[in-house]
Amino acid sequence: MMTTEELASFANELADEARRVILPYWRRPIEVESKVECDRPIAESPVTIADRRTEEAIRKMIEDRYPTHGIYGEEYGQVRTDAEYVWVLDPIDGTKSFITGKPLFGTLIACLKNGEPIIGIIDQCVLDERWVGVAGRGTTLNGKTVSASGCSALRDSMMYSTTPHMFHEGEEAHKFRRMCDAVKRPLYGADCYAYAIVASGFGADIVVEADLGLYDYCALVPVVEGAGGVMSDWNGRKLTLHNHKESRGRVVACANVGLHEEAIAILGKSWSSSGHIISSMIKDGIWFLAVGVGVGIAFSKSKK
Repeated sequence: MMTTEELASFANELADEARRVILPYWRRPIEVESKVECDRPIAESPVTIADRRTEEAIRKMIEDRYPTHGIYGEEYGQVRTDAEYVWVLDPIDGTKSFITGKPLFGTLIACLKNGEPIIGIIDQCVLDERWVGVAGRGTTLNGKTVSASGCSALRDSMMYSTTPHMFHEGEEAHKFRRMCDAVKRPLYGADCYAYAIVASGFGADIVVEADLGLYDYCALVPVVEGAGGVMSDWNGRKLTLHNHKESRGRVVACANVGLHEEAIAILGKSWSSSGHIISSMIKDGIWFLAVGVGVGIAFSKSKK
């Protein structure tokens, strides 16, 4: 029978291998290619040989050790995602940071059981920092237990997002602006590292993001929740392999339950497309009525 300890130990082996592949490329000339996805707010994203070789290496380790397990990777896609255990991989989360020499990228490794993240690793190889979250066991930073603390009210909180440009115009952008108004200070540019510092109680309280891939957030869930924080989609639902399409990559991570409840009150009141249409019709009707009344009054006065 497979144990959580066995899987967590193997996840650390994968992170060790990722470091071995990535570090020789750090702050050295490297060719950067562009991936373009036109339906995303930020259509272009970079990819390097370091991303690809890292995923190749750790996928091979999984195939060799656990050939019946599934794999879901950013660079090389999906296999056997209906398996009991699925490994979700982002070899370099924050490639833009990596290629510009900023050490706030990370390798993300998650193990899912029946679609739910049970083990997560955020590994920052340059700073020699590794967060390991195990469901029901807690979260450690380089072997020492960490806990998310955070402030008690949203108005006092420090909120991270990778960039304000990751939110679609309309509902997402509007709700994000409301969050910016509700917190003490919005901050940008940390990628997965933001979730790690929330989990560690270092002073950040909340992360709000959208347009994420499954590989961008699965590893973060056990790290945040193992530290006593709360992480969900914008409607408060669990983040799993099976509801990714419904969550649409919209995530919120908070240091405590109170902050999460306040954030969901802002982020979770969904507007349906029909609501938009009805609202628009009402506004248009009022406008036309006002114009009609004004024209009628003017016409009546002119006849007098």
